[in-house]
Amino acid sequence: MTDTARAQRFAALALPHLDAAYGFARRLTRNDSEAQDVAQEAFLRAWRYFETFHGQDARPWLLTIVRNTFMSLRRARGAPMAGLEDADVALDEALAGAQALAAPPVTPEKALLAADTKRSVMAALDALPVAAREVLVLREIEELSYKHIATVLDVPIGTVMSRLARARAALAAEIRRRAGDD
Repeated sequence: MTDTARAQRFAALALPHLDAAYGFARRLTRNDSEAQDVAQEAFLRAWRYFETFHGQDARPWLLTIVRNTFMSLRRARGAPMAGLEDADVALDEALAGAQALAAPPVTPEKALLAADTKRSVMAALDALPVAAREVLVLREIEELSYKHIATVLDVPIGTVMSRLARARAALAAEIRRRAGDD
């Protein structure tokens, strides 16, 4: 494949997912500047190893690179890698904030309340450990299938489902904790 053909294929398959890559990096890092670094490094790695990609759906492949880039940069900086924490909370409670965001705001007051709810949910999401944040972002924000999430995280689908359930429960608990603090 010529360099021009490679560049055109990369542009067609990878570049449409730049926003998703940055968004995933932003949720993992909780920092705009660090997220930009992670996304940029991930795209450089994707370009460098693009010849190893043979599929048509580059999104899971790119998000895997984003995750791996984040992990390797954290390890290089000596940052701890926190795991999931168990919580016994119903799934419906975890999704309550997301359901509130789904209804379109009709009045300025409703728009303000929806924006406040979104900020609260995102702050609670940012407070979760990396493993919980990444699985929630991949499923609820990036809307990847369980199969694609399993590919990105390099774990079995059953592990994705259990992590997702624990992460949703942890998010609900964090939202309730924050609501009780107010």
